[in-house]
Amino acid sequence: MFSSEEIERYARHIVLHGVGGPGQQKLKAARVLVIGAGGLGSSLIQYLAAAGIGEIGIADDDVVSLSNLQRQVLHGTSDIGRAKVDSASAAIARLNPHVKVTALRARLTADNARAVIRAFDVIADGSDNFATRYTVSDACFYEKRPLVTAAVGAFDGSLTVLRPYQKSPSGEANPTYQCLYPEPPPEGSVAACSEAGVLGALTGILGAMMALEVIREIVGFGEGLVGKLLLVDALNMRFETVRYCWDPANPLNGTAATSARLPD
Repeated sequence: MFSSEEIERYARHIVLHGVGGPGQQKLKAARVLVIGAGGLGSSLIQYLAAAGIGEIGIADDDVVSLSNLQRQVLHGTSDIGRAKVDSASAAIARLNPHVKVTALRARLTADNARAVIRAFDVIADGSDNFATRYTVSDACFYEKRPLVTAAVGAFDGSLTVLRPYQKSPSGEANPTYQCLYPEPPPEGSVAACSEAGVLGALTGILGAMMALEVIREIVGFGEGLVGKLLLVDALNMRFETVRYCWDPANPLNGTAATSARLPD
């Protein structure tokens, strides 16, 4: 049940066709894990907290630095040197005291990812490295958790949703992260944002869109991004959605699945 304060707080959702009271109850009951409290995580976490997600888990092992503040708007100047999970937790408490926060100051690895992920209903990956993305996508497959994952470059971004443990309407397996990106790029071929730069507002756009996809996964309205990759071109303000399919050669749910990188 909602308190009178919650009813007023979430009034615009409660009167919204497609969400309503039942949808808001689903949001309140949901547990969402956000991986990375940086550029993508900043707006993602704020919109999830404002939406009334019951529990938000935050996994990040970094501290706030001055160079973060150009895009990581969850943190402020006074947070420099502070653990990002602590700064993010304080920001959520200021924004919505009805949200429970679980802070995990750690990097997800093959050793801990499955145990962490199985405690949540939906996973949102805003990490900044391919090792974590592959680890998280594998863990979500084995734990049967929907994964909302995004990435940004200097002036571009991408977003998709993964549910490879389920079948598509045609009866074929849904694609995995490896169907989209079979192998990580060669070492050194993708410049870090400290070298190439990144447009601060772009991370906010993609983070907010991640929040929308998480809410869509929980409430169940509209058509999501499973099997579709949303591409954002901030230089020309263009959005494009391309479809991608299940690859029978992928190591998770392919015809000769062999992946054992994440034993339980």
